[in-house]
Parts: sequence; C-alpha cells; structure tokens
Amino acid sequence: MTLRIAQLANFVGPVSGGMRVAIESLGQGYVAAGHERILVIPGKEDTTTETENGIIVQVRAPRISRDYRMIAKPWRALEVLDRFRPTSIEVSDKWTLSPAARWASKRGIGSVLFSHERLDDMLSGWVRAQFGVETAVGALNRRLVKEFDAVVVTSAYAAEEFADLDANLWHVPLGVDLETFHPSVGSPADDGLVKLCYVGRMSHEKNPELGVAAAIELHRRGRPIQLNMYGVGPDLERMRAQAGDAPVVFHGFVKGRDEVARRFAASDISLSVCPSETFGLAVLEALACGTPVVTSNRGGAHELVDPTCGDYGTPDAVGLADAIERVMARLGPDLRLAARARAEQYTWQASIDRMLQLHETLAHQVPNRPVRRPAPRHRTENPENL
Repeated sequence: MTLRIAQLANFVGPVSGGMRVAIESLGQGYVAAGHERILVIPGKEDTTTETENGIIVQVRAPRISRDYRMIAKPWRALEVLDRFRPTSIEVSDKWTLSPAARWASKRGIGSVLFSHERLDDMLSGWVRAQFGVETAVGALNRRLVKEFDAVVVTSAYAAEEFADLDANLWHVPLGVDLETFHPSVGSPADDGLVKLCYVGRMSHEKNPELGVAAAIELHRRGRPIQLNMYGVGPDLERMRAQAGDAPVVFHGFVKGRDEVARRFAASDISLSVCPSETFGLAVLEALACGTPVVTSNRGGAHELVDPTCGDYGTPDAVGLADAIERVMARLGPDLRLAARARAEQYTWQASIDRMLQLHETLAHQVPNRPVRRPAPRHRTENPENL
C-alpha cells in the first residue's frame, strides 16, 4: 500500500535545529520507501513546491520572532490537507495545528501527534514556577490524547508527560546521520586547551546559560578550557555578559550539517545541558563524531549518555563542572571510539521503519478514499524563504 503522509509543523525556519532535522529525515525516508509525503509549514507567502523529497507547502504566516513564523489561522493548513487528502497526518505542534486531529477524524484519516517537547517542564521554566503549569498542561494533554489516534514520544522522559492519560503511545527514538557525523571529519587541536562546545539555540528553553556557567566554574578552578558556543537566539547578548572574562567564544550560527560535524569533531567534550530536552539530536551528532558528551542528570538527553561515552551532573554550574572534570580525566582514543559506538545504536532507518509501521497501522484501521494528487497552485525554486 502506498501511503500519502502529511507532516505539519510550526516553528520551522532556516536556523531551526533538532525538530527540523527530525521532520526532514523522516520525510526523506518516507519517500525513499516509495510513499508520498506532503510537508506543511509556515512561510513568508503561500507556495507549493515539488521536490525530490515530496511536496513542500508553505502557508503564509506571521513572524512571532526574528527567526520563526507560526500558522496563526489553522484553517489555512486544513485547506492544504483538503487539497492533498493524505492517508494519515503527522503533526509536530501542540498549539495552532492541533485542530488537524479533528479534521482527520471527521474524514476517517489516521492522526499522529509527534511530541517534540515536554510542555510541563518547558513552561515551568518560562514562568519560573510550577504552580498552575501542571494543571494547564494536564488539561491540554488530555484533550490531545483524545483527539489524536497516536502520540509519538522519543524517550521515557517524554512519555512521563502522558502518564495515566490512556494515550496510545509509540516510543520512537530518533537517529543520526552516521556518514555526515563521523570521527574522520576532524579532531581536537593539541594546544593544551580542553575544547568544550555547545551547539544549539541560544534561548532559555534550551538552557545554554548552564554551559556558560559550567565553563565559568572550570575557569575559576584553573582548568585549561575553552567553551565554543555555536548558535543564535534571543539570549545571546545576555550570555555574552554572563561569560565576562571566562574563555567562552560565541561563534554564531553554523551553516551546513557538514560544518556542524567538523565543529563537533574538533571538540574534546560536547555539552548538552538542558534538563527538559525530550531527546537530544545534538548529543547523537557529537557522539557520532567521536566526541564524548556531558549532559544534565535528567531529561531525554540523559538517556542517550551512558558511562562509556560521557557523564552527567545536576543542572547547575558545580554539578556540570564536576561531570566535565570526570570526562577530562578519561579523554583519549578509547573514549572517542566508545562515543562513536554509542551513536551507531541510533539510526534514522530504524526511526523511519517504526514511523512507517505506525502510519501503515493507522491506514488499515481507518480506510481512506483514494484520490488523485492535484497540481500545485504555486511553484518556487527555493522552499526555504521562511
């Protein structure tokens, strides 16, 4: 059976990180397996583009920040679904695109919610308090699990948010491009400094300031380190001020996955310190390059790091600095080989196969009317003008 899978997402732009990589990798895998794929995302204007990896539909949407747009009128995304009539939908958004579940239910089409973030911990971090957050998130999640046929989580930590909600949970760990991210693309310089790196968005929901705080603590202890920060975001200037005279260098956005791989491979230790990360693609990318990882002792990223390939500590300056020092004492070829071996346990093909199993299950449970693909209304050579 040939599937026609529609992926819907907000917050996907030129500088997006893990979620965009996940959506693109899964979508490419669907097409490679002989299925049809439609990607619906916000854009500067309405465009429909046929590519080798499926049809990309941008829905004109307002900016909500310098880097991101959000489809504020969900009915416009639903109109796209009406045009293409997918056999199932995969929604990577819990906000304005969640009405797609009701659209699918009315038409006998299977629906999947791909949970990329854990709202209770993320929102409690924003408001700096837990009071009221659990109640609000609990109510939202109860509605979501009733409306979607299945919910995909990438880690045990992500699954905890849906405990006791009678959700149809599918555990699908993500993968890593083991060819692009490879130890052969680089190695740390032998200059007497232990090179630390952080690759990700410079925004409070990712807690990059914890990496800076750990570097400051190591500098205070007299350790010969340099922390290289790669990424952009609203908290960048605040962290520059936080770093002060500590050896922290902010490099900005790194364009291209090949260059990101080289930066990982040139580091002795990679930091992925967010305690509310549901998975941590950057962890796998670093490990695939042979770079050990230090992370927080809770969250999805923690599940990817075992004693063979890194360490973890409490999400504060002292706890993370202690973990970094423990890894520093073990640096060498054996540790880099172990890091690579850990990453090799997570392939995109395994993720794609599991997701296709889910979509095929839904397609058989809710038969869909066969329809012809309509011709695109708009064409553009570059689908990335978000």
